[in-house]
This record gives sequence, C-alpha cells and structure tokens, in this order.
Amino acid sequence: MSDCPPLEVGDPTTPAHFLHSDSDLPQTISHRGYKGRFPENTICAIDEAIKAGTHALELDLHLSRDGVVVLSHDANLKRCFGVKKKVADCDWAELKSLRTLMEPHEPMPRLVDVLEFVRQPGREHIWLLLDIKRNNDPNTIMKHIAEVVESVPIPTIGPDWHRRVVLGSWSARYFDACTKYLPRYAMTLICFDLSYARQFMHVPRISFNVNQKVLMGPLGRGFLEEARSARRRVYVWTVNAPNLMRWCIRHKVDGVITDEPVHYREICEGWEKEQSDPALKDQDPSLDRLTFSQRLQCFLATGFVVLFGWAFTRRL
Repeated sequence: MSDCPPLEVGDPTTPAHFLHSDSDLPQTISHRGYKGRFPENTICAIDEAIKAGTHALELDLHLSRDGVVVLSHDANLKRCFGVKKKVADCDWAELKSLRTLMEPHEPMPRLVDVLEFVRQPGREHIWLLLDIKRNNDPNTIMKHIAEVVESVPIPTIGPDWHRRVVLGSWSARYFDACTKYLPRYAMTLICFDLSYARQFMHVPRISFNVNQKVLMGPLGRGFLEEARSARRRVYVWTVNAPNLMRWCIRHKVDGVITDEPVHYREICEGWEKEQSDPALKDQDPSLDRLTFSQRLQCFLATGFVVLFGWAFTRRL
C-alpha cells in the first residue's frame, strides 16, 4: 500500500466540498443520481440531483466487453433496460442504443460522459462517490477508470479530479489497484460487515460507506467514535425515511446517501431551525423514534451479518 497520509481536512485528497461546506450537517449524496424520481445512473438523474442541491453523486460502475466504463448498478440489464444480457457481455455500441424502462426513457452513460457533465461551470462543487462493482477484475477496471479520468481535461474552475472523485469498493482486493493506477485518489470501503471494516481503520486514504441498519444495531456500537478517532469519514446508505435522516444528523455522519435529496435537504433545513430556536428544539421526540418495522430491519440486518458475514468476508 501507499505511504500516503490519512485523509483529513488539510489533505489535498479530501473531497473539495468539505473544505468550503455551508453547513456542519451531513452532506447530501444522491443515490444513483436522483433515483427516487428519475431513471437511476443516468445523466437525467444526475442533472436533477444537482438541481436539487446535492453535494455529491453516488454512482455504480461496470465494464463493457470492449473495455468501456459505464454506469449500471446491476451486472444484468434486465431490471433497468429489459434486456436479458449482462453488461460484461455487451460492447458499448449495443449498450448505448438501450433506453431505460422508466420514463423518461434515458440512455446508459459512460463514466467519461459524467465527468464531462460535472466539469461544466456551475457544477464544480459536485463530487463523485463511485461504487466499483466487485464482479469486475480489480486491475482491469481500475486501469480503465484511470484512463477515463486522465482523458478528461481538468476543469478550468474548481479543484482537480483527485479532489472530486472517491473510489469505492466492496473488497480490500481493490485497494492496491486503486493505489497503483490512481495514487492520489481517496478510497472508500463499502460495507455492512463492520468487523471487516474495522481491519482497515488505519489504512491510508480510506473512508467508510456503511449500511445504516447495521450501523444502528449492536454491531455498529462504537464504530462512529472509532472512525472519528482515526479521522475517517463515514457515509451512510441508503437513507430515505425522515427519522433515519435525523438519526444521521444527530450522530454526525459525514454524508447521507439517499434516493430523495430534496427530502433530505428539507430535513436539514428543519433541523437547523430547531437548533436555532429553543422553543422548537426537541419539541417532538416522535420525529426520531424508530418504527417497529425499522427496529425489525435493524435486527434482521444484524442477524444477517452474524450468520453470513464470515462467508462474505471470506469471499472478499
């Protein structure tokens, strides 16, 4: 691994918005663009998320058969495009002809299209939290990602790409490839098994992208404090319910990954009003109370990790 220093506020690898944030609240990270209202992982969803006031975009990456880095959460095209094929079995010429089943019927973009889009003036504050899917070979996809990033000119306004792109992976197997091909770039470990995540608490340039239900359960006890002590950022996924958004604010995570950026921004505005007005502060405890269903989900998520986390970790 590289001997780079840990990620911190003064580090040039820190996502740029953390250096000039207009709020101490967790940043808005739009899940697959504005997934709640528009076709996921498309330029349309990205544009609408930016209009909604997002700080960052969480986007999923796969590699086509001919080596093009494209946006897709699923390895298979069936759910979003209605095609019974895998992304890895298609060339870009075929992929670019597809349109989403969800309206407005949008094409699949490439990573290069996204970078070109967010480098335009007025979007220089937007950063990317990438989810590099683990069914891709680490060295192969990281080499292609690096080639894409290096092919897009540095924006004339705003920070360099290494301060606007965070490389996310589900496995430590990707860390060396990230360091090899993009050594200045920060990395994030996407995880639900926090015992696995804790092994990397002091790896240089690492942050954590954590499942909220697990973080809220007994397995998550102390994790946020450990991360703060190690000066590591923690992003939480996928947060759509108002009380769970408030939980993230109250526990001071660094970023909230949500399908509903407009809704989360409204929750943030309401929180700031409460904190500035003693008459409103904590006036309604039910706003933060977990429902029975949410408690059950936390219990099931914890049980899943206890029962199957070892198997998943062994695969990683």
